[in-house]
Amino acid sequence: MLPKISNYGQYSNDNYGKHSLKVDLGEIEFYYSYETIVAFATPETGLVVFENIWGTTPGKRLNWINPDHKCRESYQAFEIILKEAIARHIQ
Repeated sequence: MLPKISNYGQYSNDNYGKHSLKVDLGEIEFYYSYETIVAFATPETGLVVFENIWGTTPGKRLNWINPDHKCRESYQAFEIILKEAIARHIQ
């Protein structure tokens, strides 16, 4: 299975698009801000979003992915759910 790479950003200039990449790999989607996974989705988990601990620019990207701040996960919870999702979907 080959990954499909796209951009989820709402930038008017493609030069910034590399900072908001989405990678689809089978049934799992990874959302990146720069080189950090900030959200992912699987059929089992639905969309899981990392809480913003960085600042304004990553916060803007998180809002593009999902503007509902209530559904964001702490670092510890996000990491656990992500590791389980990867183990289940990527061999």
